[in-house]
Amino acid sequence: MTIETDDEGLIRLQKLLAQSGVASRRKCEELMLDGLVTVDGEVVTRLGTKVDPRTAVIRVDGRRLPPISPHVYLVLNKPLGVVSTMSDPEGRRNLGDLVADRPERLFHVGRLDTDTSGLILLTNDGDFAHRMAHPSFEVDKTYVAEVDGQVSRETLAELRDGVTLDDGPVTVRAVKVVEKGAGGATGRTIVELVIHEGRNRIVRRLLQHVGHPVRRLTRTKIGPVELRGMRNGELRDLTREELGALLDRAQL
Repeated sequence: MTIETDDEGLIRLQKLLAQSGVASRRKCEELMLDGLVTVDGEVVTRLGTKVDPRTAVIRVDGRRLPPISPHVYLVLNKPLGVVSTMSDPEGRRNLGDLVADRPERLFHVGRLDTDTSGLILLTNDGDFAHRMAHPSFEVDKTYVAEVDGQVSRETLAELRDGVTLDDGPVTVRAVKVVEKGAGGATGRTIVELVIHEGRNRIVRRLLQHVGHPVRRLTRTKIGPVELRGMRNGELRDLTREELGALLDRAQL
């Protein structure tokens, strides 16, 4: 997005809000007058107030408006069999192949196993990528897994209570059965679980530990960003709302 600023790099706040797609210029002025717009934590009601669109932390009714920047923030629905690297010396299909037509030098935020499909973030913002991948920021990740056997209430309770693997404990934010298949104990179950960790093959190891090996695994959500409606291999930009929420989570 190109934003026209003055010689000092500033722009009127209501104009910035309108150009960012918040609402019409008149509606943005009403939002300001109603005390619903803050800049760097301070309510701004004076029309004509100028801000730096690159650095100001702006919120509209509590929701973060991302700053104007040269960075890109993308969501990819990674197909099965794609390696979570931007290139591969062995010639395997990788993330770089899926974004080969992009002009930016992109890198991935965390990774997914080759045999796991679903949502992965790509960006050219190094600070954002580092913080989003760091466990201390505890960004929830939602997975849907098809597993062997019928998952009992006792097993769900065990997962919610936390499981300790060889490399330490795992906290499960939430877990539920989405669908039970036929076949009794030899059948299968589809479960959805939410964790914030990104350790190697953590979901597969977790479910294996409680006696339910994973047949298929898909990551469907990272924080507020959902896979819903995206085709296999599809790429899109983060929405303004999604990016604002993730920047808040990453404290950027």
